[in-house]
Amino acid sequence: MRKFIFVLLSAAIVIGVTGCSGTRAKEKMAECVFPNSHESAPGWICDQPVEGIPVAATGSAAKSDAGYDFMRQMAATGARVQLTQNMRVQVQNMIKQYVETTGAASKETVDRVNTSVTKQITDESLQGTKIVKSIIGPDGTLYVLVGLDEAGAQKLTEAAIKTSMYNDQAAWQQFRAQKGQEELAADIAKQRVEFNKQRGN
Repeated sequence: MRKFIFVLLSAAIVIGVTGCSGTRAKEKMAECVFPNSHESAPGWICDQPVEGIPVAATGSAAKSDAGYDFMRQMAATGARVQLTQNMRVQVQNMIKQYVETTGAASKETVDRVNTSVTKQITDESLQGTKIVKSIIGPDGTLYVLVGLDEAGAQKLTEAAIKTSMYNDQAAWQQFRAQKGQEELAADIAKQRVEFNKQRGN
């Protein structure tokens, strides 16, 4: 009887250990999977940050008889639309950080400036972005990662701020203080470094 209980307990322990190992393996594999699939995918499919690409977005295109080039173009277009939104959020945060650091401007002015700047960041202004990575999912869907490196992101930020200054001078009056457009745009764009540190990039 004791032998039977010992064997039973041993079997239960083995099953428990195997079950835990299997669960851990599944959890590790399930960190990022392709949509509508259990197959593991690279982290950028799940919007995880990519080293060296501070601003990025993923786009996808379903398998099409029109061919790979068409799918690539559609996926890139979708990614740029998302990237536009990501850039707007980052620039808004940079402007807010600049205001908090310098103590310049009121909330109303900040809101006006944010609206003015983000109008300058459109998917058309991001046409110069590059497809950084691409992969075909298990169902034939093409996924692409479109992004800007640090220099490209800073250049776009400064350009959007300068255009906003030119188009809405009244909103920027309190921000400018003693600084010229070039210096102020560069100062705000530098806030990206702090923003990325906070995100863990």
